Amino acid sequence: MGTLHDSSAWWVGDWLLYGQRSYPDRYRSAMDATGLSYQTLRNYAWIAGRYPVARRRDDLSFGHHAEVASLSEDDQDMWLLRSSVQKWSRNDLRRALRAELGAGTTANSAQSGVAIDLSVGELRHARWRAAANANGRPLQEWITEALDSAAAAALVEARKAEEHQLGAPIELAS
Repeated sequence: MGTLHDSSAWWVGDWLLYGQRSYPDRYRSAMDATGLSYQTLRNYAWIAGRYPVARRRDDLSFGHHAEVASLSEDDQDMWLLRSSVQKWSRNDLRRALRAELGAGTTANSAQSGVAIDLSVGELRHARWRAAANANGRPLQEWITEALDSAAAAALVEARKAEEHQLGAPIELAS
């Protein structure tokens, strides 16, 4: 029964979006046909509009998608992947979101920092986003961790090279 409800929520939302131009009274028709309130129908349409069919996860409920619909696509994908992998209920997802985002910040955004403008090609961006999603991380967090790891490795190599040239160890700030 839950699968039927999830499917019908997507169907109704998609139909409302489809009918935007052709059916000005579509909400009245949908309210009469489904018995759902105007606000519920508006929510279904808004959520359906946030997720093209290709981004909808069959293994998660409409409610899972609704919980993260207001987030960026990267964050939606990351949270939905976490939910799928960890087999979270919608309420588990809600609790995890509140725990991490409850104060309006993530661990990294709580620290003040310097903004870096970085332009990359679409293929590179897609590859990075896929890697971040595969690791269940927001893209910005994944990039930061990848750069931190690369910087640490580069500093170790630089230290080894200098020690070899100078014959004495050097100190690195951490």
